[in-house]
Amino acid sequence: MTTESLIPVVVNGAAGKMGREVIKAVSQAQDMMLIGAVDHSLEYHGQDVGEVAGCGALEVPIVNDLQSVLVLATQNKIQGVMVDFTHPDGVYENVRSAIAYGIRPVVGTTGLSEDQIEELGKFAEKASTGCLIIPNFSVGMVLLQQAAAQAAQHFEHVEIIELHHNQKADAPSGTALKTAQMLSELGKMYNPPSVKETETIQGARGGLVNNNTRIHSVRLPGLIAHQEVIFGAKGELYTLRHDTSDRSCYMKGVLLAIRKIIQLQSLIYGLEKIL
Repeated sequence: MTTESLIPVVVNGAAGKMGREVIKAVSQAQDMMLIGAVDHSLEYHGQDVGEVAGCGALEVPIVNDLQSVLVLATQNKIQGVMVDFTHPDGVYENVRSAIAYGIRPVVGTTGLSEDQIEELGKFAEKASTGCLIIPNFSVGMVLLQQAAAQAAQHFEHVEIIELHHNQKADAPSGTALKTAQMLSELGKMYNPPSVKETETIQGARGGLVNNNTRIHSVRLPGLIAHQEVIFGAKGELYTLRHDTSDRSCYMKGVLLAIRKIIQLQSLIYGLEKIL
């Protein structure tokens, strides 16, 4: 495969935990070429991103100017891809910038509001540029969500518990919100009340979303990413759980998204839409 036929990839948030895994995966993919690494952590600026990621020198320095790297990504025969694992505060502008430059964003950063996703969708469609927003790149999580949607046809009561490391900035997780959204698409109202509840501590019953589903968020060191969907009925519980023990489990989904987005001309939300 010639250099001109490789997919050019920019990684935004390259020095973060997920960013480093993406660097490793992209550098080892035979059909991709890492052309840029961006991170706002000053301690890494100028360092070889491969050395920071622990996969050996790649001759790609970490910089803090996304715009300049996006410009570089436009100078290739194949339209470039930006993989974003940054912070909820900046991801909306990152994605808009990428689309404006004709670079296709694959977004793993969660925290975008429904209104922001809708606006980005209109912007991507107008620009005929693919955009993938993926709350969770794990195939196992997709299978859990599909099983939850099937189980919800037979249960009236359900609650979601999501557990993440204590450096995660947003709560609830995008994955939990996506799961709740999938349950709401059945058109059912969950958790009919059997008693008038009173919270003596605000939030004790979790956050209430979509069709009366509750989400509980846990943040602790020692966790990575975990989710339970618990269905209840008289005399039984049905529990679905997904646990992450290593961030490398997401890379199959990330690489799939990079390959698929080249064929897209609009925004797609959720890994299950491209599997």
